[in-house]
Amino acid sequence: MPALPTLSGRELVRVFESLGWKSVRQRGSHIILVKDNHIATLSVPDHKEVAKGTLRSLIRTAGITVDEFMDAAK
Repeated sequence: MPALPTLSGRELVRVFESLGWKSVRQRGSHIILVKDNHIATLSVPDHKEVAKGTLRSLIRTAGITVDEFMDAAK
């Protein structure tokens, strides 16, 4: 399994948008993303650095693998 990069919240939003997620609103320091035909929503913290555990949780909730995320992050 590849090591996860250290990304900001805004960078994460760009990666998830490239995977078909859409930013619908921001409440405080969290950006909410939704995807058509997907029951879950993603709440991405708008921080300078997102913790590795939080990133893994977002990847899991999005229903993708770490490898798929890494390919989209390139």
